[in-house]
Amino acid sequence: MNPAPRTGGRRGRPHSELRSRRLRATLAMAVVIALVGVFVVRLADIQIVQASELNAQSLNKREIRQVTYGDRGDIVSSDGTVLAGSVTRYNITAAPAFAEDVTVTETAADGTTSKQPLTVEQVLARVADITGGDEAAMQKSISDDPEANFAYLVKGVDVDAFRAVRDLKNSGVSWLYYERQSARSYPNGSVAGNLTGFIGTDGPQAGLELSADQCLAGTDGLQTYERGADGVQLPGSTVTTQEAAPGGTLSLTIDSDLQYMAQQAVAEQAQAIGAESATAVVQEVKTGKLLAVADWPAVDPNDVNLTKDVADLGSKAFTSSYEPGSTFKAMTAAMLLDSGKAAPTSRVTVPYSRTFPWGGEIHDATFHPTEQLTLTGVLRDSSNVGISLLGQNLSAEQRHDYMVKFGLNEPTAVGFLGEPTSGVRPASDWDQQTSINTMFGQGVQTTAVHVAGIFQTLGNHGLRLPTSLVEGCTAPDGTVTMAPSTEGVQAVSPAAADSTVNMIEKVVSDGDLKDVLTIPGYRVGAKTGTAEVAKSDGTGYGSDRIVSVAGLAPAEDPQYVVVVTFTKPSTIKTSAAAAPTFNKIMSQVLEMYRVPPSTEPAPVIPQTW
Repeated sequence: MNPAPRTGGRRGRPHSELRSRRLRATLAMAVVIALVGVFVVRLADIQIVQASELNAQSLNKREIRQVTYGDRGDIVSSDGTVLAGSVTRYNITAAPAFAEDVTVTETAADGTTSKQPLTVEQVLARVADITGGDEAAMQKSISDDPEANFAYLVKGVDVDAFRAVRDLKNSGVSWLYYERQSARSYPNGSVAGNLTGFIGTDGPQAGLELSADQCLAGTDGLQTYERGADGVQLPGSTVTTQEAAPGGTLSLTIDSDLQYMAQQAVAEQAQAIGAESATAVVQEVKTGKLLAVADWPAVDPNDVNLTKDVADLGSKAFTSSYEPGSTFKAMTAAMLLDSGKAAPTSRVTVPYSRTFPWGGEIHDATFHPTEQLTLTGVLRDSSNVGISLLGQNLSAEQRHDYMVKFGLNEPTAVGFLGEPTSGVRPASDWDQQTSINTMFGQGVQTTAVHVAGIFQTLGNHGLRLPTSLVEGCTAPDGTVTMAPSTEGVQAVSPAAADSTVNMIEKVVSDGDLKDVLTIPGYRVGAKTGTAEVAKSDGTGYGSDRIVSVAGLAPAEDPQYVVVVTFTKPSTIKTSAAAAPTFNKIMSQVLEMYRVPPSTEPAPVIPQTW
């Protein structure tokens, strides 16, 4: 009898085992699919969703931005001499994050090369030795933020130092960098330094550098380059995102040679007479252009630390107010002639002094017996009493209005920094004594440039032209801005102005200082001034003086005005101290500009009666 067949033999597997294997395979496949899905999602997130952000982060880690500096424009004189210009300087920088010891390749004089290991400290020591920088400060710049990509080591090194640092970098110090910048230079030192001003660490600080900054300032640009993981700049990676643009050229009316001579002249005399300060102004009559504005003490913009008193950093010819004294009498005479209240031959009896019902008193500079003078004689002798007797024919309001026409109530058209806003108070504010004193230059404030404007007006047949110092600003594209106005104001009639010039000729030809003021071959008209200086406590006038001479030449056809002032001289305290300098500068002006000698004789005008 055969045995029954076996149902669980080796020919097949139980269903449970097959199901288990299939389940494991399914699970494995699901895990693989899930992992692939995660990677795909993550990849999509990186490459699509976060692509721009991650690219920017990556770029920021390798992209370095550098400012490229637009050169500052030049300040030039009328003859093209550069008074202020830009020179190339370099800032030496480093990447602290990549600062490490290096091995540099050094080349000997015979051309052989060698390897030299240098620590970070030794590299910085070499940079300090090359540039004259502070090694300790460089060490601190590196250590303050060791993860930084940028730090300054030394600023403003010259081209020679830059080249030496560049050679050091190229020899193997990849973490050293540099950037170009524009620095300021004043090639002629103190010549016109009081006018140009200067640049400090915080930018323009004074003078035209500050007031004309909109013309002179360049526009900075921007460029980027990429750096590899080792901190080395990648070749060909530099991209300029914004071009730098230079500033404009500021052209002045100043003649640099005349400016130098005028500065030397006032400096020499100021020191000789012990003056606190001095100015000289030369102005062209027919244009109003300032050809020289000299100040002493002078300023060297290359080293302003040499100027001990900050009050000397600007131009006192523009900014220092003073009571001009007798130079004012020429304008008072022109007022009288223009209004018909007097003529050059008008007669007046002139005692030494004069007292007033309110208790005031005026007197002339030196004692004299009572004299019989004409208006011309009053100007020749510079009589305070005489000009007051004639000047009282005009009301205070009338004289004030004339002063306004002569431009004394406002800053000059130059608008130089620090100019006083007003030197003439309304006539309603004058007391009786002030009303008298203004006729001979007391009780009213002016500047040397304002006084030059008075004589420019008289020399130009009564037409006051705007005083100009700047010819214009020429942009890199040739566009010219800042051109001065040429619109004048008729302050007095041509006849009144011309007659006044004829009268002040007698100061030079017949006055006490004729031996000093006369310029052989030329007719010169001038007026001297010895102004008292008010006490600081307001109790009247002390012993200090401001001495001056203002004049023009040639008198028959005035071309140039010269005004010189000396503040608080300690030796000669009269206008005799200013006369030699006036003569020296005016003589130089007439020679420099080849003014033909006078051929017409001066008119004969009675000075006494």
